[in-house]
Amino acid sequence: MTGSEAPPSFRLAYVPGVTPSKWVRIWNERLPEIPLTLVPVAAAEAFGVLRDGGASGADAGFVRLPVDGPDLSAIPLYTETTVVVVPKDHLVAAVDEVTLDDLTDEIVLDPLDSALTWETQPGQPAKERPATTADAVELVAAGVGLLLVPQSLARLHHRRDLTYRPVPDAPESRVALSWPQSETTDLVEHLIGIVRGRTVNSTRGRPLPAQTAPSTQGAQGKDKRPDKAADGRRKPARGGSGSGARSAGKGGSTSGARRGKPRRRS
Repeated sequence: MTGSEAPPSFRLAYVPGVTPSKWVRIWNERLPEIPLTLVPVAAAEAFGVLRDGGASGADAGFVRLPVDGPDLSAIPLYTETTVVVVPKDHLVAAVDEVTLDDLTDEIVLDPLDSALTWETQPGQPAKERPATTADAVELVAAGVGLLLVPQSLARLHHRRDLTYRPVPDAPESRVALSWPQSETTDLVEHLIGIVRGRTVNSTRGRPLPAQTAPSTQGAQGKDKRPDKAADGRRKPARGGSGSGARSAGKGGSTSGARRGKPRRRS
C-alpha cells in the first residue's frame, strides 16, 4: 500500500428497528484490521445511501424490503411480526391479539415513512398522514388513533402510557441485507457470510486480510507454557506420573512420591 492509498474500511447502514450488534461483533472478531462504521439512516433514505457508496454513503445496509431498483442486491434475513400500538387503557390492551377486522371502526394512522405496504388501508383514515412513525406514536399517546408497525419499531418508540398487541393477519415487514449489485466486493462477501451464519473457513471471497494473522498467532502463543526456565535449563513437567519418574534418579529416591507438609529449611 502506498502512502496515497487509504486503509480499507467498511460503512454499514441500518434502518430504525434493526439491531446490527450481533453481526458487528462477529465482524470485529474476524476482521479486526478493517474498521466497520455504522450509519443510521431513515428507511426512506436507505437506498440512496447505498447508491452513494462507501465514501459518503454506505457499502451495504440492513433495509426493509422491497428494494427500489434492480441495481441493488438483497438477501432476506428475517420477517417481523406486525403489532398495533394503543394506549394502555384502550380495549385492545385487554386481549392477547387482534385482527384487522377488530380495527374497522378505529382511526388507523398511516405515517409517510410506514414500513408496511397495504393493498387496502385498515380502519378509518386520519385527516392527515403523520410525517414519521415517531410523530404517529405521539398521536397515539394523545388519543388521536392507533398505529400498525413492525414489532421492533413499537419497541424502539416505547412509552410507558402505550402498549402493543400482535395482528396476525396484517402484512409483515421483511428485513434484508442490501448492497449495490456492481459493488459486490470481497468485504461485502465476508459480510454476507457473517449474516448467513457461515464459519470463518467457509466465508466466500478471498481469505481474510493477512494483517489479522499475527493477532491470532499471538493469542495462541500466550496460551502455550514455556518449556525452559530463564537460565536455559528444562523445567520439569507439572504433575502426572512422568514428573515423578524423572525425579527418581539412580539412587531410587522418589521425591515426587513424598506427600504431606513440606520439609522446613534449616
